[in-house]
Amino acid sequence: MSRYSIHVLEYSFVPNYHKSGVLYGAHNQGYVKLPYCYTLIRSDDHVALVDVGYNHKDYGEHLAVKFGVENWRSPAVVLAECGLKPEDVNTVFITHAHFDHFGCVEDFPNARFYIQRDEIEKWVWAMSLPERMRWMMIAVDPGDILRGVKLAADGRLTVVDGSVEDVLPGIDLHVARDSHTFGSMWVTVRNDGKSPSEDTWVMAGDLVYQFDNIDGDGSSVDVKSMYTPVGLAVGSQMNLILATEEMMKQTGYEARRIIPIHEERLKDRFPSRITADNLRISEICLADGAASLVS
Repeated sequence: MSRYSIHVLEYSFVPNYHKSGVLYGAHNQGYVKLPYCYTLIRSDDHVALVDVGYNHKDYGEHLAVKFGVENWRSPAVVLAECGLKPEDVNTVFITHAHFDHFGCVEDFPNARFYIQRDEIEKWVWAMSLPERMRWMMIAVDPGDILRGVKLAADGRLTVVDGSVEDVLPGIDLHVARDSHTFGSMWVTVRNDGKSPSEDTWVMAGDLVYQFDNIDGDGSSVDVKSMYTPVGLAVGSQMNLILATEEMMKQTGYEARRIIPIHEERLKDRFPSRITADNLRISEICLADGAASLVS
């Protein structure tokens, strides 16, 4: 039995992103396309997103221009391709608070949001530091953090501290402290509802950018393969490696079950289609009886 359908929804992209930002140590190795995406996890009872994209106005737009982002589309446009509206989303898991993941909070009025305690608390701390230490905020819109605090004031933010099982049936949250960010989170979907599961999918957030961080071409991996962490870390690459190992354990070391949303080559592994807005939908798996969104 598969409870959830999982789709990766592209909402914009950076056509030329330094490979060294994706793959630690890949200096002078050129550029890669960097899709900006969020993930839809859907069942008969729940419509959940992993991350919400960035807010294409004010400082969010400034950061998008700075990083060379193109072809932004709103959640309303992106979700319409799945027969949904933002108002249909009832749960949002924020993997971390970088602008391209935590910006469109206000577009989802009926959702409860989940974030790690270290993530929200320490970005407030980082915002208070002197200007000379502001590198830590290089990919953060302070307005997003304030919107997160408002969610708490409105009673719509659940702050978790570490691992939590069955936040929704078969969906678990895990933390990678001091890695890509202060409290980066990954989301595990046990799609058969079992523990241990034989049908596990991991939404890696930015703990894994692309296949190269795990196994190079994304075909397979064994315990002897060397992980190469992402290039951007507020914390340490060591903690990124440790988090990658934990994710791999959860999938029985089956690399294809770790989903990196910034990977253009998802289309080569999973059924996909390009929308009229030139954005990709990749179909990771389908719930029993669910219709395909890409065929």
